[in-house]
Amino acid sequence: MVSRAYTVAFQGVEARMVEVQCAVTPGLPAFSVVGLPDKAVSEARDRVRTALSSMAIALPSKRITINLSPANLLKEGSHFDLPIAFALLAALGILPDDVTQSVVALGELSLDGTLIPVVGALPAAMTAAEQGRSLLCPYGSGAEAAWVGDAEVIAARTLGDVVRHYTGQSPLPPATPGEVTLGPSHRDLREVKGQERAKRALEIAAAGRHHLMFVGAPGSGKSMLAARLPSILPPLSAAEALETSMIHSLAGLLDEGGISRARPFREPHHTASMAAIIGGGRQAKPGEVSLAHNGVLFMDEFPEFPRTVLETLRQPIETGEVMIARANAHVKYPCKFMLVAAANPCKCGYLSDPARACARVPHCGEDYLGRISGPLMDRFDLRVDVPPVAFSDLDLPANGETSAEVAARVAQARKIQHARFDGLPGLNVNADAQGDLLEEIATPDPEARALLTKVAERFQLSARGYHRVIRVARTIADLDGSKEVRRPHIAEAVSFRLAAPVFA
Repeated sequence: MVSRAYTVAFQGVEARMVEVQCAVTPGLPAFSVVGLPDKAVSEARDRVRTALSSMAIALPSKRITINLSPANLLKEGSHFDLPIAFALLAALGILPDDVTQSVVALGELSLDGTLIPVVGALPAAMTAAEQGRSLLCPYGSGAEAAWVGDAEVIAARTLGDVVRHYTGQSPLPPATPGEVTLGPSHRDLREVKGQERAKRALEIAAAGRHHLMFVGAPGSGKSMLAARLPSILPPLSAAEALETSMIHSLAGLLDEGGISRARPFREPHHTASMAAIIGGGRQAKPGEVSLAHNGVLFMDEFPEFPRTVLETLRQPIETGEVMIARANAHVKYPCKFMLVAAANPCKCGYLSDPARACARVPHCGEDYLGRISGPLMDRFDLRVDVPPVAFSDLDLPANGETSAEVAARVAQARKIQHARFDGLPGLNVNADAQGDLLEEIATPDPEARALLTKVAERFQLSARGYHRVIRVARTIADLDGSKEVRRPHIAEAVSFRLAAPVFA
């Protein structure tokens, strides 16, 4: 007789169902795992055997064969320990076979039978819900998995608890969703002295999820401004939090007993490799662009990133997803992020500072910013020149708007956009609008169109640049509470498109 249990194997954010078959047959004593397991899965037999021994369960002197079906799908990770033990307990008659077939299990076993949290509990719960099964996982993974309300989640601390639960000796209560509440941010936009134009650009970018680039001398406040962007962003909706947390679960970043409603803010160093930024590696793990999904990807010292890394950003920025191709699989991850880049105007950093004239003007700036290709530069909606702040201004008391005041306007603009795109899948903010829909929601009035046409001819805007100006103008109109895109909205959007001479 063959007993069965179920678990999952991960391909990107997708969790594919795997059937764990266990057969105990006469023959020389042996314990084998087949079905294309990797090293961690092959080692599961020793962990399972020892964990069962700690519970005073002796394996019979027979041949035990575990098959992981489908056999042509690579099985990776230590989360196969629990489903293998689950199927073996059914084969030994300790658990009913019909019970093990109604559960999706995943978890790593320690030698004393304790269940250790594993990555991917949230995607596994999604698959269990689709299959109409419950989920069995370690206690530390229960808070995140319980966010999938359509699947019952049983979170156990030990293998003994699992046996007692399914035999009715000591039932476990279903896990409850956990949410990580972050404390108040100590980074407030009011702390930035001056730089009102840059603050306005941050507000527009946050309202419509537009890509933003700061160019300025060292110490002008570029990184300080970007670090305060999370304080004005609205929290994730329940759907966005679930979507974002599925990626973070696969990356092993959900280790605080639940998921967070705070938007991701990723800031990789400029020495990061292409696999770290885009994703990849032996197991095709998500990169920084995917970990920043529904949040912010801040790339400081933008021209210092390798050219190959910068060029690979072009397709994810446009499509909102990235495909990682490997010899044995093609894995797709979502990556709708807001790109915020910061750069010095030249190698020495003082090209635009009249007090510190650069000795190689203008070639220093051309060579340095020339590392950023034209097509990539064309994808930035807002470009802001950040001038240095005078020492006398630093001693002045803070008198600007607080992050809470700006966040209220951003939230109102987002509310307008959510109502506008209600019922349209995949569309949440103005940056997502394309084609006929963009023409429908952001058609400028006659005066605004005349200005836009004049600017497009004068500065030879590309088709992409033309549409990005319209998207930004639509966001500015939403912040202004206007139903129509008027001439002042187009004028402000154009001013950010043509902000610095190096971009003209």
